[in-house]
Amino acid sequence: MGALAARSACAEEARVPDPDTVAALARETMEATGAKGLAIAMIDGGEVRSVQAFGLRNANGEPLTPQTIMYGASLTKAVFGYWTAMQADRGRIDLDAPLAARLAKPLPEYGNLDAYGNWGDLAGDERWRVITPRHVLNHATGFANFSFLEPDGRLRFHFDPGSRYGYSGEGIMLLQFAFEADGGARVGEGVAADLFAPLGLKDLGLMWRPEFAANLADGWTESGEIEPHDERSRVRMAGSMDVSPEAMAALAAAMVRGFGLSPAMRAQFAHPGMAITTRSQFPSLQDEAPEAERFPIRAGLGVVTFDGPQGPGWFKGGHNDSTANMMVCLEMGQRCVVVLSNDVRAERRFPKLIDALLGGTGMPWRWEYPEADY
Repeated sequence: MGALAARSACAEEARVPDPDTVAALARETMEATGAKGLAIAMIDGGEVRSVQAFGLRNANGEPLTPQTIMYGASLTKAVFGYWTAMQADRGRIDLDAPLAARLAKPLPEYGNLDAYGNWGDLAGDERWRVITPRHVLNHATGFANFSFLEPDGRLRFHFDPGSRYGYSGEGIMLLQFAFEADGGARVGEGVAADLFAPLGLKDLGLMWRPEFAANLADGWTESGEIEPHDERSRVRMAGSMDVSPEAMAALAAAMVRGFGLSPAMRAQFAHPGMAITTRSQFPSLQDEAPEAERFPIRAGLGVVTFDGPQGPGWFKGGHNDSTANMMVCLEMGQRCVVVLSNDVRAERRFPKLIDALLGGTGMPWRWEYPEADY
């Protein structure tokens, strides 16, 4: 059997689990980790097949539901990458043109802006002039994850833009700034108009809305302490999205089927671009691994791409002290699993859970979750 035939056969055998099977795997995950809440969405053929929620949304014992508002965390970056691809498709941005060309003045002259980043710190280092949208979405700007993580709190380059991978939320904020600077349209409004509204999505937003409070998920930390939901007061495409499991499932389904993109641009979104050369995703500024120790993964536009027994796929996670999210999509059959948890302890079981739901995918689990249960 040829490689393509073998992949087709593998994908054919890996059918969407029925809701009872999903529920059993969810409860097994929660029992094994102590996680209080978990939601799972199954997508096949680019369409949502099921969305289920289990456990609790808060310490009062109220149930987590498919409509509960949860913290999207860095899943926001994948949505931003997809929306940026839409803008490139419409000729509103060139993925490979320096962002500097969009600015009315040199980036450092905008100073340190609390809403975006510490651009003034880059004065004297001209490398900001060559950063492109693709560098940003490939996590190849050369910045730390955030400047506040630097010993002195100052933004700086750790490598030349475009030369290697290094996860950076600050880089994502630079692209948002480039869209919005000098009177440009607000990214949050654009994403809502181009993605959320056409898909009919309501239980989500890129900043806090008071109506979310009626069905909101608080979180649990690794130590089991409750963490109140953060009411984020501004759009930050590095990770401010609030979203229900139902809405996140609809977004993943739209992305895997190429909603609103030409076939050529949809291919670019999940194109295996820059090689990722680190042993794990974090810490974000670690040394490159010897070639023999690297995973066969590459950066896409806000997602990471891989190739496995069911063919090419892509993924994006979202994490904070009380949040564990993961979206894994396979191009063959347009199949995805979306897992959202308001308890970070669920994360260590994600490899077993998602492989059970999707079948063997070739996901680089040890790169994403080095400390998970295997």
